[in-house]
Amino acid sequence: MTPGAAPAGERTVHVVLPGAVDDPAAPSGGNTYDRRVCQGLPAAGWRVRPYALPGTWPRPAAADRAELARVLAALPDGAVVLLDGLVGCGVPEVLEPEAARLRLAVLVHLPLADETGLEPRDAADLDARERRALHAAGAVVATSAWAAGRITAHHHLPPARVHLARPGTDPAPLAPGTDAGTALLCVAALTPRKGQRRLLDALATVTDPPWHLTVVGGPGGDPGYASQLHEQVAGLGIGDRVHFAGPRTGAELAAHYAAADLLVLASYAETYGMVITEALARGIPVLATAVDGVPEALGRAPDGTPPGLLVPSGEPAALSAALRDWLADRALRHRLREAARGRRAMLEGWEMTSHSLAEALERLRHEPRSSR
Repeated sequence: MTPGAAPAGERTVHVVLPGAVDDPAAPSGGNTYDRRVCQGLPAAGWRVRPYALPGTWPRPAAADRAELARVLAALPDGAVVLLDGLVGCGVPEVLEPEAARLRLAVLVHLPLADETGLEPRDAADLDARERRALHAAGAVVATSAWAAGRITAHHHLPPARVHLARPGTDPAPLAPGTDAGTALLCVAALTPRKGQRRLLDALATVTDPPWHLTVVGGPGGDPGYASQLHEQVAGLGIGDRVHFAGPRTGAELAAHYAAADLLVLASYAETYGMVITEALARGIPVLATAVDGVPEALGRAPDGTPPGLLVPSGEPAALSAALRDWLADRALRHRLREAARGRRAMLEGWEMTSHSLAEALERLRHEPRSSR
């Protein structure tokens, strides 16, 4: 990632990112967010100096932890530093010695302990580390109002220190949709948190009409999970209806959206759910589990109609029922498509994200360092 050029009289922010931020094989929402704000902050008057650090964050090897410490130690006193939470939240021992000298902000995409599949001891340790790291920072940036509230309450942070910068959405052409509504799309990394296994189980109970699911996303931290999904599809006998497209970006991803009737997302945890607004930007309705920040991303059309269906996360039968309702009810499909197109006109662009983040950094820049 190359540094951005800001107008004369600019401020400088040093942005510390995970090394995979520019990896096309890992097109996560967090990486997309990081890239877009680095591109957008110069227009808000901030020169961006990025540092992409390889490592198994949030639990890096000793050498990677030492490199982060070296990068921070080399910055001048009073420098404004924005750390991706995946890098910063797990290593409070690196942040704390620099907290009085630097103006540290941490961008939390997903609280570390919210990752699905963690052993209770590991989750508790990551949670405690995150709390220390966020208390060492002068500012915390959350990507949804839900996340801002949870972080503030859970980690006992002063509300004035926690800022909101929701992800933006790029304008996109309307997806035409089909009358039958059978083209289903799931865009999510292949990780247990995204719930693809329970989505496949739910779809296997729906035999008519002949739906088709395209799964877009690459393996996350557990490569074995992707193999489990392929085995599950074979075991359920739905191999002719499910296509794993792998990770896709740019025009290839846009083509999958353009061919979709419904976005389906069965996550166990989502701070916001950027793929939801990406679908809505194309007028595509959404079926999702009603977890965390998902209702905030889904929103409502101007007339108050929700542009999709939300189901309780802990009720597998509700997911199956919602899929059957979508496929069986033409009037429902029409109503949700109209609502999605209405919501489309209300979505904010990435310039608003960068503007919100710039405001948080500006407040941090003027804050007395002794107050943290």
